[in-house]
Amino acid sequence: MQKKIKVLVHYGDLSEALVQRIRDVSGRVEVAVVNDDKSGLEAVIDAEVVFGKFNKELFSSAKRLRWVQTKGAGVDGMLFPEFIESDVALTSASGIHGTQISEMIVAMMLVFTKQLHKFMRYKFEAKWQPHTPDELAGKTVGILGLGSIGLETAKKAKCLGMKVIALKKHPNKKPDYVDEIVGSEGLDRLLHQSDFVVLTLPLTSETRHMIGEEQFRSMKPTAYVINMGRGALIDTDALLKALKKGWVAGAGLDVFENEPLPADSELWKLDNVVITPHVAGASPYYDERAVEVFCDNLKRYIEGKPLRNMVDKKAGY
Repeated sequence: MQKKIKVLVHYGDLSEALVQRIRDVSGRVEVAVVNDDKSGLEAVIDAEVVFGKFNKELFSSAKRLRWVQTKGAGVDGMLFPEFIESDVALTSASGIHGTQISEMIVAMMLVFTKQLHKFMRYKFEAKWQPHTPDELAGKTVGILGLGSIGLETAKKAKCLGMKVIALKKHPNKKPDYVDEIVGSEGLDRLLHQSDFVVLTLPLTSETRHMIGEEQFRSMKPTAYVINMGRGALIDTDALLKALKKGWVAGAGLDVFENEPLPADSELWKLDNVVITPHVAGASPYYDERAVEVFCDNLKRYIEGKPLRNMVDKKAGY
């Protein structure tokens, strides 16, 4: 008789139907569902697999752990030294955010191009103040990070008649909907040419504060910055200076160095900033997509096949 594989689902309010989908992967799967850290510490002791929330405390309590599957794409919050040096595999849910985040990016570009952020403010002031909206067609978008989100953004931008320049750590074959791919040495040129600078990169030691004062000064004063990756990709102090001094025209931000964004942050007060509270990746279909990735990987794990979305813990992505 084959041994059972205990799977700890530490996900939150995952529906029973989706939990059952995990159980249905194999008769060998034994699922424990927890919604709080205290229960998680007890349940993880003999768990072989964790799906969802994971931290140093859970790792310290685990005795049989071999694999962690996150519910998101970013893993920077769980890469503590003990876990990095361990043999425990880490996989992400990379690939399930492309649709919703690329739509939010396009929405941000349209808000600024069509001046909707100003018209919404005038509406609450009952002010009739016409402006001439601009057009996205013919504009250049520079996308920093050409993973699933960056690729989906590039497709949508090209459909809107935009020029697409993308930065990728290891430039390779260029998709038809990307006009130019550059490596890190081409960052300044990308910034100088772009009307919209979009960040969809993971946070690593190499990408932390990759956009600072020097980079903002390289941008067009009419350019907009849109950050959908991680808050610390941008130096917040440099961003505030750039926004107030007019080095850039504005910013659309879904992620921040400190979250929730403190109520006293100057970003709240700037008219040329659009803020969303880290919701760009959210979707009514998120849990279903995350479980689909996990179930596929769980089947692979049981069959001894390579897992999807393996994370290089030392590289950070």
